[in-house]
Amino acid sequence: MKNIENSAFQIKGIREGLLIMLGAGDWTDIRLQLLQHMRQNANFFMGARVALDAGNHNLNAAELGKFRDVLCDLDTSLWAVLSESPITIESARMLGMATKINLQKPDAIESKHDDRMAAGNLLLVEEKVAAGIKVESRGHVIILGDVDPGGEIVAGGSIIVWGHCRGILHAGSEGTLDAVVCALNLSPAQLRIADFTATLPKRKRKPKPEMAYVDANQVVSETWQPKMRKSLV
Repeated sequence: MKNIENSAFQIKGIREGLLIMLGAGDWTDIRLQLLQHMRQNANFFMGARVALDAGNHNLNAAELGKFRDVLCDLDTSLWAVLSESPITIESARMLGMATKINLQKPDAIESKHDDRMAAGNLLLVEEKVAAGIKVESRGHVIILGDVDPGGEIVAGGSIIVWGHCRGILHAGSEGTLDAVVCALNLSPAQLRIADFTATLPKRKRKPKPEMAYVDANQVVSETWQPKMRKSLV
């Protein structure tokens, strides 16, 4: 996952989900900028587990509780708070949040791992791709599960997600224009095929299986049916 940075905050993937690190400045201003960013990228944050690194900001229980409630309205869970401030740490504990987490880099799932099945140029992952997890393969990738916000899949070939996809997808990463992306519910935070980036409208209808592919130098999508004109893998 590509890290998100600006002067007010930084966002990166960790094993437990997403880590939001606050910059210097007034908490109210930072909070407004952060929430604006999250609302503008709602698909990316939907369903995500978030840890907040407040740095030396002094946040009381009311401020943290209000922030947690707003994130909850965005379908995002604030479960941990890190801080150099004893006041903020105590506030987090009062709200039942963790104050220590594992900050190791996200796992990269590759075809050489023993707990995944790889046959030829096909990588099969029999579990969901959670936030902070990156799946990479030079061949095709099939995911038997959801791709959560903050999860990422990079494939040299096509990508099939047998579930709800809200993460980052890049098929045909080595320039393969005939790669496709299929999912039972295709609502990615970002979708690329080869060097083309999709601009998918927000879905207001009932989710249905879709397939995305490159046509006339742009990424388009249509209903994924058993008999499609493009081969999947």
